[in-house]
Amino acid sequence: MSHDKPMPQRSAGPQGTRLFSAEELRLQAGELAPAPTGRASVHEPVLEAVGGEHDRRRYTVRPGRQTVGRRGDNDIVIGDPSVSASHAWIMNQQGHYVIMNTLSTNGTFVNGQRIHESVLRHGDRVRLGVAEFVFLTRDPHDTRFGRSKRLAVGLLVLVALAALAGLAWWLL
Repeated sequence: MSHDKPMPQRSAGPQGTRLFSAEELRLQAGELAPAPTGRASVHEPVLEAVGGEHDRRRYTVRPGRQTVGRRGDNDIVIGDPSVSASHAWIMNQQGHYVIMNTLSTNGTFVNGQRIHESVLRHGDRVRLGVAEFVFLTRDPHDTRFGRSKRLAVGLLVLVALAALAGLAWWLL
């Protein structure tokens, strides 16, 4: 593990256990966490901006609780003046992503309804102030599923045609 600045020497705890500061733990956790891909999935959903200066920008939603707001110390920083400094939380609760308004000035909306707390589903429209997003758990531009489905249908049609040709040959 390499750092720009050396770690300060700390005294050991009981039985020689090394003591870490909260900042050292955050640095180590950040180095071990997989880098977000920007692609939407059930395990790594995204908020994709709709319109405005951030159009189509994606914010990866990670497991646990993430803070969302205008202030720079949030996990997801939305640089829009209608977004409160600490606007909302997004939490993963037993496999379901929940958004919770944290007393923001301009409110949090899901599918046009003002909410205090709401479970998010694929395709939900989320509005924080006037900043709009779509919650995605699969990538709408990912054609892998569509391509494999077309291939399976094509193969099924081919097998059916071969069976019909065999039946016609046998009957004649």
